Amino acid sequence: MLKLKSAEEIEILRENNLLVSKTLAEVEKYIKPGVTTLKLDQIAEEFIRDHGAEPGFKGYGGFPNTLCTSVNDEVVHGIPSEYELKEGDIVSIDCGTYMKGYYGDSAYTFEVGEVDREVQELLRATREALFKGIEKATAGNRVGDISHAVQSHAENHGYGVVRELVGHGLGSNMHESPEVPNYGKQGRGAKLKEGLVICIEPMINLKTRNIRQDKDGWTIRTMDGKPSAHFELALAITNEKADILSTFDYIEKQLTNKI
Repeated sequence: MLKLKSAEEIEILRENNLLVSKTLAEVEKYIKPGVTTLKLDQIAEEFIRDHGAEPGFKGYGGFPNTLCTSVNDEVVHGIPSEYELKEGDIVSIDCGTYMKGYYGDSAYTFEVGEVDREVQELLRATREALFKGIEKATAGNRVGDISHAVQSHAENHGYGVVRELVGHGLGSNMHESPEVPNYGKQGRGAKLKEGLVICIEPMINLKTRNIRQDKDGWTIRTMDGKPSAHFELALAITNEKADILSTFDYIEKQLTNKI
């Protein structure tokens, strides 16, 4: 059952998702070799609470922290720890908020210092795949149109597309219908309707698409130990192009200023 949102609900979802976007930008300021992922988690939690919201992930399904911090071969759901980021690492940071009865959810994969060109290309193609999917997120299309666009772009670059984990609807629950896979066939799946809010989140591996779960019950890794990238945005379906509720602009403005 798809839960279509009113204009008022979409504005609350936008407020949440902009706060998530600003939180990720705040965390980016501290990403450098020697910083622990737990320190990043503490910065995010304080920032979210200071802005009148609660961490959306903390306690969700028993997850212990504010951020999912997934380093290198960790695909998603990495638990913040005393691990110190190293030169050449990448770290996917997935963040959620809860405010006024609704959730925000977004993710970005950051480079730590100088990263290998091969890994830089993986990040670039994964981010591009996300926006290829967003282009198909209009009323009248189907979920499979999004999925096919993401899969085609990633696989055309020779990368592995994770199948077991998917994007999702977003609203008063963190995960609502429909599921939004990153692979699929055009013209298949749920029909997209105006007022539907979804998260598209490609999880793309450098080589194999196969994954495994750590003993902690959360962390997902690539089966071959090669890096994985993850980018996520929330958006509302309209009859025109998608209304993107979260943004990478805050992050990427900071990254540009560093160059």
